[in-house]
Amino acid sequence: MTVTHDAPARDFSRYLTARLLSVAGTLVSVVALPVLVYRLTGSAGWTSAVAMAEALPYLVFGLLAGAVADRVDRRRLMVAMDVVVACGLVTVPLAWWAGVLTALHVVLVAFLAQTAFVFFDAANFGALPSLVGKDKLTAAYARLFGRSTVVELVVPAVAGLLVATAAPADLLAVNAVTAAGSAMLIRSIHGALSTPRADATTLVGDIGSGLRFLWRQPIVRTLTLVGATHSAAAGAWVAMLVPWADGVLGVAPSGDARLAALFSCWGVGALLASRLLPALTGRWGGARLALGALPVCLLCGVGALLSTHWVLACAAAIAWGAAHSTVVLNAITYRQRICPQELQSRVNTTARMLSWGLGQPAGAALAGAAAVLAGPRAGLAAGVAVLLAGVVLAWATPTLRRAARSATAD
Repeated sequence: MTVTHDAPARDFSRYLTARLLSVAGTLVSVVALPVLVYRLTGSAGWTSAVAMAEALPYLVFGLLAGAVADRVDRRRLMVAMDVVVACGLVTVPLAWWAGVLTALHVVLVAFLAQTAFVFFDAANFGALPSLVGKDKLTAAYARLFGRSTVVELVVPAVAGLLVATAAPADLLAVNAVTAAGSAMLIRSIHGALSTPRADATTLVGDIGSGLRFLWRQPIVRTLTLVGATHSAAAGAWVAMLVPWADGVLGVAPSGDARLAALFSCWGVGALLASRLLPALTGRWGGARLALGALPVCLLCGVGALLSTHWVLACAAAIAWGAAHSTVVLNAITYRQRICPQELQSRVNTTARMLSWGLGQPAGAALAGAAAVLAGPRAGLAAGVAVLLAGVVLAWATPTLRRAARSATAD
């Protein structure tokens, strides 16, 4: 009996550790890749290309990944994708040490690693419910999100500090190691990560069912489109952070520890949002919270845009990160509550494809083009302008406003 009781706990512990390793390694790459390309080229355009390459795979492969992950052995899929990430990333430090690394190489590796992550993430959406069961799913998600948020707070700051004093290419070897560790841990899990399917639908039919669910839920549809504008603003932030810090705030991309503080700001904001979200949702409801948090997010983005001192920029960025995370987490939570279990991988991956996969590369591309023409501040301003469009869209949607009024009446 003891063995039977401990086995699920050990499996979840291995799963949790694997996810934290994967998140930590990904965050190291998010910090190291744009700094590396900026050092190689000094170009805001190339730096934005990295952000585009990291987000574009969700747009290209999101629908396919969600359908595949609901059909195949998720354990094998997740392990295989971790191996792809490890093998791809290790080529960057090897090329750096050999003196042959180019910006194009970095961009292509970023695209490959994120393509693998799309399929891994799609499998992950369904793996946890299969592993822990519905009765323990909420507690498992809470534990996973809480640990991940701490990692998201600490790792960018540490990576930013390291990248300011060491070669950013060397840090990518860390991500290769974490990916390999994640693969070994997932492979060692004995519990089921997949649920056998009794239906005989086609891959195209699976993709269609996920799209239809999103389209027929008006609030989910609106929040997904609004999420795309938020992801565009986030894409502009990621693409412009290094050149904006250098050109506007006077924070150099090498040898300046203040860069670590700037990289950690959105992580701090996300941690604040994770603490506040349950209380805010309980008090205001999902629809009211979305309508209220959206303009707050816009104002915080404007505050960051207008900042000229790094301390003020950090404060504004923390507030922006908190508001942004509140909007995004609120939308995800609402979607997961109403989504049937058998559609979790397809629906959530499709929604992420339409919001993050479409918005992030579009925002990075827009910011890069604006920065080439008028500097990094113009690039960041372009992202904030897209955020304004999202606020207008949400407030112009009658279904969302009615849901907010209904929550007020209750």
